[in-house]
Amino acid sequence: MALAVTSSNSISSSSFALSSSSNDIKVSQIGSFRLVDRAHVASTSLSQRRSLVRPLNAEPKRNDSVVPLAATLATPEVAEKVEGEEDFEQFAKELENASPLEIMDRALEKFGNDIAIAFSGAEDVALIEYAHLTGRPFRVFSLDTGRLNPETYRFFDEVEKHFGIRIEYMFPDAVEVQALVRSKGLFSFYEDGHQECCRVRKVRPLRRALKGLRAWITGQRKDQSPGTRSEIPVVQVDPVFEGLEGGVGSLVKWNPVANVKGNDIWNFLRTMDVPINSLHSQGYISIGCEPCTRPVLPGQHEREGRWWWEDAKAKECGLHKGNIKQEDAAVNGNGNGAGNASEAVADIFNSQNLVTLNRTGMENLARLDHRQEPWLVVLYAPWCQFCQAMEGSYVELADKLAGNGVKVGKFRADGDQKEYAKQKLQLGSFPTILFFPKHSSKPIKYPSERRDVDSLMAFVDALR
Repeated sequence: MALAVTSSNSISSSSFALSSSSNDIKVSQIGSFRLVDRAHVASTSLSQRRSLVRPLNAEPKRNDSVVPLAATLATPEVAEKVEGEEDFEQFAKELENASPLEIMDRALEKFGNDIAIAFSGAEDVALIEYAHLTGRPFRVFSLDTGRLNPETYRFFDEVEKHFGIRIEYMFPDAVEVQALVRSKGLFSFYEDGHQECCRVRKVRPLRRALKGLRAWITGQRKDQSPGTRSEIPVVQVDPVFEGLEGGVGSLVKWNPVANVKGNDIWNFLRTMDVPINSLHSQGYISIGCEPCTRPVLPGQHEREGRWWWEDAKAKECGLHKGNIKQEDAAVNGNGNGAGNASEAVADIFNSQNLVTLNRTGMENLARLDHRQEPWLVVLYAPWCQFCQAMEGSYVELADKLAGNGVKVGKFRADGDQKEYAKQKLQLGSFPTILFFPKHSSKPIKYPSERRDVDSLMAFVDALR
C-alpha cells in the first residue's frame, strides 16, 4: 500500500513535518518525517502539540530514500488521543444517507494527516477522486504483493500522474515470502486455500501500515460480496486491526461508498473522466493478484472472478475479515460454505418446472443406471450470490425444457449436505451443475462458467 498526500492548490512535499514558530523543539529526522524528542514534548501543552502538526502537499518527484510514514512505528506524540470515546455507531447512523463526497470530507476533516486511503488498483480509484474533490490534503497507500498484473502497476503510475500524488507502497516481508514459496511452492493456494498466502503478502504488510494511522478509508461496498459485506457501515471502529495508539478501538475504518451500487461507481468514474485499470476492459471487475483473479462472464457476480475455486463465503483475503460474523465463522470453519446459520435465507430456483430433490431423492437419482429421462440438476446454496445471479437463466431453462424430454432439478448442497455433495456429486464450489444421462449412472459436470440460457441449453443438447 502506499501513502500519498495531495492538495488541490499546490504540490510541494511528500511528507508531513512538525514545526513550531514559538518553541525551539529538538527533532530527529526519520525518512521523510520528524519525530519530536520525548523530553521536550513532555513539557509542551496539549494545545501546543496539536498546533505543531501541519500537513503538507505531495512532492512531484519521487525520493527513493523516503521511508513510508505508515510503514514505521511512529511514536504517538504526533497524534494525541481523543479525550473520551466517540460513538462511531451513532456517527454511522447520522451519515447513513450522506453522499460519498460528504463522508469523505468528514473523514479527512476529522483525522487529517492520520488517515489514508487504501487503494487496490481497481474501481476504488473513485475514493481518490472523491478525496481530490474535497480540496483537502489526503494520503494514499497500496499493497504491492509482488504478484499483481502488469496492467495494475501501469495503472498505479497513471493515477499518480493524474492526481499529482505519490502512492506509498507496502511490501511483504522477503523472508516470509521466501519461506512460504520454498516450503509449499508458488501456487499452493490452489490446493489448500488462499488465506496463508494472503496473510503473508497482504495482511501483515497492511497491519504494519495501519500501525502508523488512526483511521483508514476503504472502497468496500455492500453489493460486492455475499455474506461478508452486506452489512458494512459507512464508518466503524475497526474490529481487527490496531492503529497508532495501539489496542482495541485505536483504529477507525471509513467506507464512504458502502451504500453505492457498482453501476453508480462506474457512472461516476466515466462522468469525472477518471483513469481506470485497463483490465476492466478485458472483463475484470474485482482485481487482485494475477494468479487469483480472472474475468467474469455474463450472469456471474463480480467477486466470482476472485479465488474462483472456493465458495462465496471464503472470498475475503483477510484485509476485511472483520466483516465475517462470528456465528458464520463457527459454522463454516474457514468460510467454505454455510450451515445452520444460513437456513433462514429464502430459497431460490422456484418454478413449477423445477423438481426439488432432498438427500434421498438425490441418492436415488445418482444410483440409477437407466432413467426414463435425463436430468439436469444444480447443486446450490441459497445464500450464495453466484447462485442467485444465475437463478433467472436456470428457471428460464427449466421452462424451455418442460415437456421436451429433460427433467430439471435442484439440490441444496450446503450445511449438512455439503460433505456428501463433495464426495459423491463432484461439488467444488457453488453453483455446480450436473447432467445425468439416460443410460449412465455417472453424472457429467458442466465445465463452463457461462451460465446464460444459451450456454446451458447447448450443454444439454450436446448430451441428451
